Amino acid sequence: MREFQALYERLHPDVYRFALFLTGDPSRAEDLAADTFVRAWIARDRIELATVRAYLLTITKNLYRDQLRKGRPVAALEDEETLVDPGPAPDVQVQHALTLASVRTRLRQVSRGDRQALLMFVARGMSHREIANALGVSIGAVKSRIFCAREALIELGGATGAAAAPPSSRVRNGEST
Repeated sequence: MREFQALYERLHPDVYRFALFLTGDPSRAEDLAADTFVRAWIARDRIELATVRAYLLTITKNLYRDQLRKGRPVAALEDEETLVDPGPAPDVQVQHALTLASVRTRLRQVSRGDRQALLMFVARGMSHREIANALGVSIGAVKSRIFCAREALIELGGATGAAAAPPSSRVRNGEST
């Protein structure tokens, strides 16, 4: 580790200068030099000290060529709007997680057959016919089980999201399996 640190301290200025020559941009040159030393660190067991400077400059050149080949446009951030996260805000994410945990808890209290039918319908997007075939019951029984499951969720504390529309489900004989 200390040998590599000494190598870094001794050759970083040369690698940075070469990267700056290639890129013409100090920040890109610093990134390129850092990437060079990361690659060298990964291959540190194969480095020969007699040719280490040439080895590092070759890595720098190859990394620069790879960047050019990829055609990655390098654009400066113009304003803060480019940094806006398009996803929901953290407080909304927390609320969704709490709601999901609540629905899962209530779902465990719905009878097994009703819960299976509801999950096949809502989560897997299966048709009534597909559910009937999978469970070995009639289509009418599937519709009844989905309705009962939704009613049970509502009775257990209100359903939200996909399980709530349209309302239907109930707890059968106090079963919670």
